[in-house]
Amino acid sequence: MSYSKPSPLKTELYHSNSEEETLRIAKNVGSNLTPPRVILLYGELGSGKTLFTQGIVASVGVVDPSVVRSPSFTLVNQYTSPTGPIYHIDLYRLEGFRDLYSIGIEEILSSPTIVIIEWAEKLLIEPENPVQIRILVDPTTTQRQFEIENL
Repeated sequence: MSYSKPSPLKTELYHSNSEEETLRIAKNVGSNLTPPRVILLYGELGSGKTLFTQGIVASVGVVDPSVVRSPSFTLVNQYTSPTGPIYHIDLYRLEGFRDLYSIGIEEILSSPTIVIIEWAEKLLIEPENPVQIRILVDPTTTQRQFEIENL
């Protein structure tokens, strides 16, 4: 019997000094996506998670990416694209499994769509083969670093 280690996940690093650069990076990520795919976004408040989502949805054919707003209060937004619906979820205000199930998380994650989740550290469920994006902000320069894993 032989044992092989799973291959390490590929991590790509990008830097952004502006909203335009962030959108360009996000559009590049989006152009590599085909449904079904889950994108997990990690980053502090104001780091650019929703802006990044705008870039992704623009690249997959959402006609008006300006409709993308943070779903902080609606919890789940749905956008129409040529490949089907895109779900945009914000878990910032949710606590525990009960809250997750109340928004239909299992059904959303099992659908053949693109699902983008802000505040992914609160997910408590491990989706299959997610793209993980960590956004780090330099407090002195406000430059963003994007660590993109498993694209």
